Amino acid sequence: MYAITIPEPGGPEALVWAEVPDPVPGEGEVLVEVVSSAVNRADLLQRQGAYNPPPGSSPYPGLECAGRITALGTGVSGWSVGDEVCALLAGGGYAEQVVVPVGQLLPVPEGVDLVTAAALPEVTSTVWSNVFMISHLRPGETLLVHGGSSGIGTMAIQLAKAVGAKVAVTAGTKEKLDFCGELGADVLINYREQDFVEEIARATDGAGADVILDNMGAKYLGRNVQALAVNGRLAIIGMQGGIKGELNIAALLTKRAAITATSLRGRPLAEKAAIVAAVREHVWPLIGAGHVRAVVDRQVRMSEAGEGHRVLEESGHIGKVLLVR
Repeated sequence: MYAITIPEPGGPEALVWAEVPDPVPGEGEVLVEVVSSAVNRADLLQRQGAYNPPPGSSPYPGLECAGRITALGTGVSGWSVGDEVCALLAGGGYAEQVVVPVGQLLPVPEGVDLVTAAALPEVTSTVWSNVFMISHLRPGETLLVHGGSSGIGTMAIQLAKAVGAKVAVTAGTKEKLDFCGELGADVLINYREQDFVEEIARATDGAGADVILDNMGAKYLGRNVQALAVNGRLAIIGMQGGIKGELNIAALLTKRAAITATSLRGRPLAEKAAIVAAVREHVWPLIGAGHVRAVVDRQVRMSEAGEGHRVLEESGHIGKVLLVR
């Protein structure tokens, strides 16, 4: 088969479409013929040599895919050869075939075409696990999403609105903010021109955000704590703004607030399977009913994955960038 390889770390040109050995499903795994995958920030880090795949996982980038099951490993039940699926991966999505642990498989949601389904596993799993399973966002609370126009941001807006929360977002252009508003965001903050701490205080009558979903890390740490409500929860899922920040413990204590930091890729199989099961139970019906949708910026040929990486690095996109076979 062919897959995107990384002979040496570097820029987008480091991604090479090359012939590699065919994968073979083991116990509790299925083989999927990949129709599409999607570009995630973790893929960029892997290309740069800064985020190695977990031990035992595929060396090729790609944290999600959609396609058709072509073979079943031993001990697999509930799935059949020919089933159309999408999947959460620890790697290997940028390829013609990939092996998937059965607990990370999802059926293609009702009303979603197979190619577009690749835009869903990573964002739904990330948002549902962080905003709902860990941070317990409830109806009537306020969620602040940094990077509201990203793949994760556009999903977070929709899911939070679907459960009756108020949503504030940050983004850097009017176009991106307008799109977030169309998805249902209530408070639109241009981080280039406005202080999100002040804007959240104004929008909540001084109360603050109950939950913050943060992709920036160190750069926003102190201000995120300022923006939290009493009993607020800060969920850090990225480090685009650096890895080391200063934390005012007194402010955190005063607000009785909590900070969590999670990644999805390296979790044990059982934890990922539990998240995927929760997504299937809670998110898939919302997609099937038309309340939540995948937001796709563009499609790029998988063999030209470097172009997809350039799009993400330039940050001009809205939603997901798909890689299509």
